[in-house]
Amino acid sequence: MKIEGKFIFKVAGTLTAISLVVALLLGLTNMLTADKIAAINKQKTEEALAKVVSAADCEFPPMEEIPQAMIDAANDQGGKLSEVYEVQSGGDTIGYAFKVTASGSQGNIVMIVGVDTDLTVTGVSIVNNSETKGIGSNVATDTFLAQFNGMDGTQNIVMNQDYDAYSGATISSTALFAAINDCVNCYNELA
Repeated sequence: MKIEGKFIFKVAGTLTAISLVVALLLGLTNMLTADKIAAINKQKTEEALAKVVSAADCEFPPMEEIPQAMIDAANDQGGKLSEVYEVQSGGDTIGYAFKVTASGSQGNIVMIVGVDTDLTVTGVSIVNNSETKGIGSNVATDTFLAQFNGMDGTQNIVMNQDYDAYSGATISSTALFAAINDCVNCYNELA
């Protein structure tokens, strides 16, 4: 059976038209939802920042330009540093908060890690994660993350040696531990 060129052009034209309509609809959907998504992400970041500080009434001015050495320090164990905030209380700098993304088993884990001027971890809070519900997502619970509050940041932590991993969520736990170490390394680059 021979297929005529006219038929091929008709099918190709139809598929092209469908592709253009779908692309237009996706573009319109993105245009309508981009601001709302950005606002939700901002709100989640602000809530996470409030969770990782040890003092009340803190302000979080963002670092306008992140030094390359800090970005490199975050990449050391696979994290991606996207934002750095100075933590201020009463006009004094009491630490820094780092927004870092780590690669979990099902996707990215975006978190904020607070570190005070004594190089102590003041808190870890998950902004967003794509981990499996009930397994990997358990590393995002406040109960699990509380073990890192007060952690000595003068040395890298080792999973199952210094702190516990979440049973059944080894990849997610590994990503979390690496990201915390990355943030401590980023703080060291400030000194």
